[in-house]
Amino acid sequence: MGRYEIKPSEGSRQTRKRIGRGVGSGTGKTAGKGHKGQKARSGYSQRAWFEGGQMPLQRRVPKRGFKNPFRKVFEVVNLADLERIKGSDVSKEALVEAGLIRSVGTDVKILGNGKIEKSVNVTVEAFSSSAREAIEAAGGSCTVIEKSRRNFRVKRTPENNQPEAG
Repeated sequence: MGRYEIKPSEGSRQTRKRIGRGVGSGTGKTAGKGHKGQKARSGYSQRAWFEGGQMPLQRRVPKRGFKNPFRKVFEVVNLADLERIKGSDVSKEALVEAGLIRSVGTDVKILGNGKIEKSVNVTVEAFSSSAREAIEAAGGSCTVIEKSRRNFRVKRTPENNQPEAG
């Protein structure tokens, strides 16, 4: 068998439908678009969510509540989890190593669920009051990481607009 004898399998290749090429072709005249209407016009396209002028679903569904764009999201660590960490100093790096939080970049809050027996020095963004009491009762300390204002802008004046010498 030579290369010249190879043919594609039956039904795998089809000739393209040539529309608008005369009445005898079967797709002549209106080219398969029917008579008139928006869909028959050239350049027609429709948004996937368009409902034909009916009130769209997104507007029909009742809206409730409020999403606070300034909410503070914390990763939560309980006192019982702190008991598992080796060493007396608990920082965000130690919590990541222990697998209690995902990354150092997230804010962490210690909650008072469980008991803590050992003395630990914890440094994170927030503590619940019961967690703070339990840690201090066990002889440990709680240090809050103060966050700087991210969108702080210095008002430009002629005095502070000078380049630094050096």
